[in-house]
Amino acid sequence: MSATLDHHLNQLLRDGNSRLLTQLQHGLEKEGLRVTPTGHIAQSAHPIGLGSALTHSEITTDYSEALVEFITPVFQDTDVMLSHLSDLHRFSYEVMQDELIWCASMPCDISGEDEIPIAFYGDSNIGRLKHIYRVGLQHRYGKMMQTIAGIHYNFSLPEQLWPAYQAICKDKGEMSNFRSASYFRMIRNFRRFGWLLLYLFGATPALTRSFMGQQPHNLESLAEDTLYQPGQLRCV
Repeated sequence: MSATLDHHLNQLLRDGNSRLLTQLQHGLEKEGLRVTPTGHIAQSAHPIGLGSALTHSEITTDYSEALVEFITPVFQDTDVMLSHLSDLHRFSYEVMQDELIWCASMPCDISGEDEIPIAFYGDSNIGRLKHIYRVGLQHRYGKMMQTIAGIHYNFSLPEQLWPAYQAICKDKGEMSNFRSASYFRMIRNFRRFGWLLLYLFGATPALTRSFMGQQPHNLESLAEDTLYQPGQLRCV
């Protein structure tokens, strides 16, 4: 622990404000491809039972019509947050009939970009804008890259903590500037260890052969339809 962080934590403790660190705000945005029972990307429209992808606050789509995105509210308790995310999954399965949600971040077997339907949000101006934006992504990066599912972790400090933290830092500037600078420092510190987090939790040891298409690569065959990079499949 750095000397500066240790000093700040001890000062919060002495001032009686350490309890504020138990009120951190958390939220998740989790994506997952809808697939058929045979493991192919779903060609169906966003299920009506899930509500409108344009206006629903917790269930929408990302790039593809088949790429469902769950968005949790903000929680202080991470266990409650994960429980809510689990409820969103259970609810979705009740209305998705025989479709499944692909569990991996790398996509299922996809024969070609023609099988990847771009998300549609209706004929309203904002709906058309969201769709056209995704058409632009297709031209810039290709459809296949946009089928990778991810998890976004949202984090913020409680409002009551900021005045106390600003006083500890002896900062007398505008609060908005202080908050922005503090969050950017936090981001820089996170990036210092980002490589380790990706190595432990974000590395993909294998992927479907269809993802690479005709692009040249140095991956080897693990199975008939699976590629991998030698040295990446090992126990940690």
